[in-house]
Amino acid sequence: MKRLSTALTHGFIRCHECGQLIKTKEECICPVCKGHVSKRRNKNLHLTAALVISSLSLYIPANIFPIMAVTELGSTEQHTIAGGIIALIRQDMIPIAMLVLVASILVPLLKLMGLTLLMLCVHYRWQVNAKLFTRLYRIIAFVGRWSMLDIFMISILTGLVDIGGVAKVIAGPAATAFAAVVVLTMFAAKSFDPRLIWDHQLNHD
Repeated sequence: MKRLSTALTHGFIRCHECGQLIKTKEECICPVCKGHVSKRRNKNLHLTAALVISSLSLYIPANIFPIMAVTELGSTEQHTIAGGIIALIRQDMIPIAMLVLVASILVPLLKLMGLTLLMLCVHYRWQVNAKLFTRLYRIIAFVGRWSMLDIFMISILTGLVDIGGVAKVIAGPAATAFAAVVVLTMFAAKSFDPRLIWDHQLNHD
């Protein structure tokens, strides 16, 4: 058995920001994007873990507490994310309800699970399909921003629906927690170095 051949084993360092291959053995500045180029960002694994744990701790209140309160003709009704999905289904807005379900509940949860899996893979040096795990990382990094759908929707409603005592929409405490989850998971994905996935993989003769 032998290690996989990587850019690093051939004297190249790949820029984490733009992907440029640079012939060097030392840390340097990328000539393309001017970013800092390093062999590996091993210490960032602890930062990624801290961000993922923080996101997990906020994911629960983001789904338990009301994300918005709707006041209509003096009557106030509070909605959690799940409650909003159910309300949309009852009003026959099933496509929108499914979109909110995927973007606001499934995507953040799957991102957290995926990042945890990637960290465990690197920490315990699992022998895995490195290409598959790298694709998983790229998907996580790409789809994370779409989880802000609920926050954008609430921001728009808060600005548009304010008709004195007739109708009003107010963001609830879960909105802050949910926004923090999305931002923290985006930073967690950014801090993770996918090159670490390849370092301990072996070729089987």
